[in-house]
Amino acid sequence: MIQRIQSIFLLLAAIALLGLFGLPFASTAEPVAASALFADQKYNILDHTALSATFIAAAVISLLSIFLFNNRKLQMRLSLLAIAGAVAGLIVAGILYSQDTAGQTAQLGVGFGLPVVAIILTFLAYRNIKKDDTLVKSMDRLR
Repeated sequence: MIQRIQSIFLLLAAIALLGLFGLPFASTAEPVAASALFADQKYNILDHTALSATFIAAAVISLLSIFLFNNRKLQMRLSLLAIAGAVAGLIVAGILYSQDTAGQTAQLGVGFGLPVVAIILTFLAYRNIKKDDTLVKSMDRLR
């Protein structure tokens, strides 16, 4: 059932992760020629291949797990994998930001908040999937 609350949470998490393509992690007032990240004034998801791949994989896993509502165990595992992917992407983004010399003068953007929102939404989906699983198991015991 696609209209369950966990499906909505997973869809919103995927939207938040894909929203990183439009919103920067950080920006500077002027381009920094010596910086790999801030050469175009904005540090976004397209500045590093591993960063893009990690967040795209987490978004695709979230979208895929929406349609696995018949297999709750697999849906829970994929939700945890999506959380791990978003956390890994956030860590990579933070490491790249801290290693860049222009990061000291840059202002943080909304992009650092979106993976956190996606992690929270995916965790809420996981919790509701688990709640459904325990409900089905309790109904099986009554039969």
